[in-house]
Amino acid sequence: MPRPRKEKLPELNLSQSIGQNIARIRKSRGLTQIELGNIIGINQYQISDYEIGRLHLSDEMIIRFAKALKTTSDDILGLKESDNDVEKPSLKIIRRLIKIEKLSEADQKSLLKTIDMFLKAAEK
Repeated sequence: MPRPRKEKLPELNLSQSIGQNIARIRKSRGLTQIELGNIIGINQYQISDYEIGRLHLSDEMIIRFAKALKTTSDDILGLKESDNDVEKPSLKIIRRLIKIEKLSEADQKSLLKTIDMFLKAAEK
């Protein structure tokens, strides 16, 4: 059995918890907890428990999350600055954009004109 350390370890000063890192990366990939759980093979409640810190990640789960999220374990652990910190559209916007791209070109133009008019009016 390992003996307790006599000296105190220095602070790590991580900006986010591992669970917060997982949630941030998952959202940036446009995945719901259910979708990520299906990829990994666990349920949504377990994903939630990892994200809020109720469950702690084993080595194997870090690897599974990294592979499922197409990132590195360093990114999940918060050991490197992430490219994911760049502001990206929300999942709601991404899903709507996918639907818009499936519309005919004429419908897309009409919808984009409506959006442009709304945005112009909102700027005033």
